[in-house]
Amino acid sequence: MVASNNRAFNTQYAQARSVLSLQLAAVVALGVLLLAVLAVLQWYLARRFHRILNPGVLAATICVLLATLLGAQALSETAEQLRGARRDAFDSVVALSRARAIAYDANADESRYLLDQERRGQYERAFLANSQKLYGVRGATLATYDDELATTWQAYRSDREDLRFTGEFRRELDNITFPGERAAAEKAVETYAVYQRDDRKIRALVAQGKEREAVAFGISWQPDMSNAHFGAWMAALDKVTDINRHHFTASVQAGRSAVGGSLPWALGTLLAAVALTALGLRPRDAEFR
Repeated sequence: MVASNNRAFNTQYAQARSVLSLQLAAVVALGVLLLAVLAVLQWYLARRFHRILNPGVLAATICVLLATLLGAQALSETAEQLRGARRDAFDSVVALSRARAIAYDANADESRYLLDQERRGQYERAFLANSQKLYGVRGATLATYDDELATTWQAYRSDREDLRFTGEFRRELDNITFPGERAAAEKAVETYAVYQRDDRKIRALVAQGKEREAVAFGISWQPDMSNAHFGAWMAALDKVTDINRHHFTASVQAGRSAVGGSLPWALGTLLAAVALTALGLRPRDAEFR
């Protein structure tokens, strides 16, 4: 579902960017054409009637220039807001939504590991595979994953350009844009690490023959139990997602406001240019007659 929505949004985004680019080119081309026409008209009037400048045509020229700038600015700002909504916000929403879906798959694999003794190896491998999709550490096994996670995370905390891991968390940390987003994303990784340590505790209890204790620890929502830590991890993921969703909505609204705020003024100045041109030509027309 996440992948399908992302593909659909990508298609719409590409189409919208293409339309905006064409509209911007059309506005600039029309503006240049009108300015050229007015310049030629000004030259003709000066030559025909021996006037240096026609005030009406000059004012119309200024209006056309202003209309062109307003229209181009509105479309450029809309395009930038659209880019921000897609790349800065929605890309993170996609990564975090995938992370959430993978997290529930991993948690289900852990539960199946406890309940299905005959397929424990299969579910253990599935849990590790999902863990690698979230926070990938090359060559790690379940026995080494926690240490590798701790080492690579400490390297990142020392230097935020030092990202030695892959996966959805890496995608989010590569796309930090908004105030509070980095701290929230880091909190999500740290709560994930707690959940991973809980998983090792569950498997250690199973290995010791303490399956009842392992199940109790794994399914309990009591404080300091595995499901409680899973819930804290999901809450941390939701917080990062909400930050990006908020800015996605804000970017969309800002893009609409740019068009709604500037284009009416651009159209108004074009109409004013027509009126001013007519006023500027009226005395010359009477003089010509």
